Amino acid sequence: MDVNGHDTALYRTDEGIFASDNRCSHGNARLSDGFLENGEIECPLRQGGFCIKTGNAMCSPLTEGVRIYPVQIEGEKVYLKFA
Repeated sequence: MDVNGHDTALYRTDEGIFASDNRCSHGNARLSDGFLENGEIECPLRQGGFCIKTGNAMCSPLTEGVRIYPVQIEGEKVYLKFA
């Protein structure tokens, strides 16, 4: 989803809602097309994963993480902080 010019992915888990850039740092694939499991979003092209809490790359071939954004929930609205 585009939020103020940022291609952003939102992840809803039992722990809350998390947000990151929607593009893989390795292959430029849309992370929102990947699978979310155990707090990691999998790149649909390379099958490497990123931690949705930290943005860290979790395994090869990924070497660079993705940007994450703080999420604030107010009622039914979701706010992201882009710094």
